[in-house]
Amino acid sequence: MTLNLLRIRAERIAKGMTQEEMAERLGISRAAYAKREAGIVDIGANELAAISEVLGIDRDHISIFLTYRPRLGTITKIKNGRRLKKHAGNGQYSR
Repeated sequence: MTLNLLRIRAERIAKGMTQEEMAERLGISRAAYAKREAGIVDIGANELAAISEVLGIDRDHISIFLTYRPRLGTITKIKNGRRLKKHAGNGQYSR
């Protein structure tokens, strides 16, 4: 799972908050918050919980900020009765 930074941004905008206001409520600078929202600096579990709280999202629903991405190389398809795996590097299928 990965953190969906676009969803965090969308929720902030939907609440009518600027990055400055969000940062102030989190107790960090606007620049520090902007780097987190842009993915330059990772958002930790405690920070995600704080962001959710500021946005009014219950901790039970924090998963709206998570996106499942299958690992490369695990995508399979069946061809002529054989299971093939997709390679991460070239995108080609092989046995």
